[in-house]
Amino acid sequence: MFKFLKNFMNNKKKISTKDVNTFHRILKSDIKKDPNHKEDEIIFGCGCFWGAEKCFWKLPGVVTTSVGYAGGNKNNPTYYEVCSGLTGHSEVVRVVWDKTKIDISDLLKMFWECHDPTQKNRQGNDIGSQYRSAIFYKSDKNKNIILASKEQYQIELNKNNLGSITTEIKLIDTYFFAENYHQQYLASKGSRQYCSASPTKVKLGDFNGSNYKLKDFIWENFNWEVDKCVLRSDNNPIKNYI
Repeated sequence: MFKFLKNFMNNKKKISTKDVNTFHRILKSDIKKDPNHKEDEIIFGCGCFWGAEKCFWKLPGVVTTSVGYAGGNKNNPTYYEVCSGLTGHSEVVRVVWDKTKIDISDLLKMFWECHDPTQKNRQGNDIGSQYRSAIFYKSDKNKNIILASKEQYQIELNKNNLGSITTEIKLIDTYFFAENYHQQYLASKGSRQYCSASPTKVKLGDFNGSNYKLKDFIWENFNWEVDKCVLRSDNNPIKNYI
């Protein structure tokens, strides 16, 4: 992805992470909104953030998504700085969801299944610490269920003779929005339909604290057996009815 964007941006002026259009063209919401009392937020790193964001905006009950940088030590990093590997940041997706319509366990199911969390500092063809698997939570109230989902997914991976989870899991309070051209990139006219995610094809079932709200027919829209299945789907959010 980096080589492509380097060519794409050669003749573009640098865009500040503060110059982000806050309107989500798919969900028709404000990508910078703070969650209200019925909502919550979490930040996921699943490799290249283009495809990862689409995975989450398609889920019913997700209020808004955005892509950005988190987990590092530089304020307001640019894409090029993050790609250097020197900022410590990961490419991430921020998700705000309605707790009455979708549970955090549903989001964790998507996270674990949509990429390979056993690949350290890479995802598929994208190599570097910025592509590492990560869950950054903003409140300790979510810590235990995150860890429980990881424990259960490792059990499922072991059954399939796959490796150990390398996902970074930590509490953070800072998230930096990526440049405007990255936001909902796969829904942009003329966008390069690219995704480096390499799902293990292993599913996450029930685990301690899980309270799935999404029905099976929702998950049937994501067939990880099909290469780049997220790219093959349209951009519309899935309706929570048959």
